[in-house]
Amino acid sequence: MPEGHTIHRLAADHREAFAGRTVRATSPQGKFADSAALIDAQVLETAEAHGKHLFLGFAGPGWVHIHLGLFGKYTWGAGATAPPPTETVRLRLANPDSYADLRGPTTCALLTDAEKQAIHDRLGPDPLRDGDDPGKAWQRISRSRTTIAALLMDQKVVAGVGNVYRAEVLFRHGIDPYRAGRDLSRAEWDAIWSDLADLMREGVRNNRIDTVRPEHTPEAMGRPPRVDDHGGEVYVYRRTGQPCHICGGGIRTAGLAARNLFWCADCQSA
Repeated sequence: MPEGHTIHRLAADHREAFAGRTVRATSPQGKFADSAALIDAQVLETAEAHGKHLFLGFAGPGWVHIHLGLFGKYTWGAGATAPPPTETVRLRLANPDSYADLRGPTTCALLTDAEKQAIHDRLGPDPLRDGDDPGKAWQRISRSRTTIAALLMDQKVVAGVGNVYRAEVLFRHGIDPYRAGRDLSRAEWDAIWSDLADLMREGVRNNRIDTVRPEHTPEAMGRPPRVDDHGGEVYVYRRTGQPCHICGGGIRTAGLAARNLFWCADCQSA
């Protein structure tokens, strides 16, 4: 499932391609046909993200809410050379310069302002949203017996963090993923939040996740670059059994909250 930086990148792509302009909207698949007819020939005013949720704002009809889930994806291209959409396209937005095809999302729905606000209200703060308060997440974390690894994946606590950022930020701060939230200090949480914001902003800019510090890049360490379909250089994610870049110990993995957890037991000791 895409992490929050991908959704913020998609919001920026929609603003660049369509904001302030009339768009043509169709739903070749048919599942969004009635709503597509309402936004067709309307002006896209803005696009924004909160965690893993994308919102496309139209002045009259309201907001298109998109959650990609596990299988959703976008295809982008130049409007002048747009091929006919296939029947798997849930929503095509197009103008003379650009088109965007959405396939396979978990959610694609037209919402009112109130319905959109209800989604924001149930989500935790997002490190990529200006003004979101890490203190709101801290109020829950500091009282919780749940592991910090599970809390970071709970979108009601922190929005936008997925399995990669969860594993990597805990490694970068030397925190045992099995520590209870209430056993963290406020200083540790503030450092995690600040680091997440920096890492995820880089993810938006580069359209990939890189978490290793300059001294641990392949060039600096004389090691081969990582080969993985997620791309990017990481410390522990999907590196089970491989040596830690810092201590040389083997990276471990275990199931936690229905996802695979990755960590270095030596660098992240209790």
